[in-house]
Amino acid sequence: MSLTFTLDPAVTPTLRDGILDLWTDVSNAGGAVGFVPPVNRDAVRPSLVKHLAAMADGQSRLLVGHDGAGEVAATAFFTFNTHHLMTHWVWLYTVMVHPRHQGKGYGRDLLTAAERGARTFDGVEAVRLTCRGGLGLERFYGSCGYKEVGRIPAAIRVAPGDDRDDVIMLLPLG
Repeated sequence: MSLTFTLDPAVTPTLRDGILDLWTDVSNAGGAVGFVPPVNRDAVRPSLVKHLAAMADGQSRLLVGHDGAGEVAATAFFTFNTHHLMTHWVWLYTVMVHPRHQGKGYGRDLLTAAERGARTFDGVEAVRLTCRGGLGLERFYGSCGYKEVGRIPAAIRVAPGDDRDDVIMLLPLG
């Protein structure tokens, strides 16, 4: 069974809560999505509200994947550049697949759907994301066509004495 992806879904309370649960569960499973476990919904909620506010302002767009039961199983947020010299590429943030669906190829499906979505945006020629080093994420993204274009050593401090590289990845759409 695969996921069903929707770009720009209506943000209902059910969707909002599903994303909040997904983000919390991914974080608590050790996913590199802005938090370090343990985390609860209240800690994640302000970050989700920022994403939703950016969507309401037209600065961001949401790609969501639902599983066969209709549950939110994957997300990625596109954020547009406001600087006039950088409008030809978009950021991809908060890329996540629920832990219960890991190992099924859904991460690759999510990135394929994200690429497909980005290709519909006027003037967008590339997708850029960052990932936390030390988890093998750059290898995964690389296998999906992204190229490492930069690395900032020890830019992410997940705990005292545990600094990780911030790895910059780019997917040209041309």
